[in-house]
Amino acid sequence: MPHVAALWLKHSHGSPMRSVEELDLIEEEGIVGNADRGGWRQVTIISEERWARAASELEADVEPALRRANVMVSGVELADSRGRILALGGCRIELRGETRPCKLMDEQHPGLRDALQNDWGGGAFGVILDSGTVRVGDPVRFLESSA
Repeated sequence: MPHVAALWLKHSHGSPMRSVEELDLIEEEGIVGNADRGGWRQVTIISEERWARAASELEADVEPALRRANVMVSGVELADSRGRILALGGCRIELRGETRPCKLMDEQHPGLRDALQNDWGGGAFGVILDSGTVRVGDPVRFLESSA
């Protein structure tokens, strides 16, 4: 069953991501306590399966927190999901686009940027449509519309 596999919070720009069991999401604002708030990138999401594929290409056990995303989902394909609505537990996220890996990925682990280049390997970003709490283990699914 598709689910939330991991959650991270960034307290300040440049600080390490902190693993958490839940995140509080605020509609049209962002994640409570996260450094990045507002705008089009209120939440960032990566796929556990796509991350595992990148780690396999690198032949390394690369910690997914290095991607600096907020949410890791399992069992959901994020590629080409722009404009779709993703439900994380009781919260809806409108996916606005692909999170392209930047040069900082190679600072985290050599070759990581290239390993994440294809098939939305860097994940997706979006805006929060419903306030609420997302927890590790919550179900994940795409909805047919934003209604």
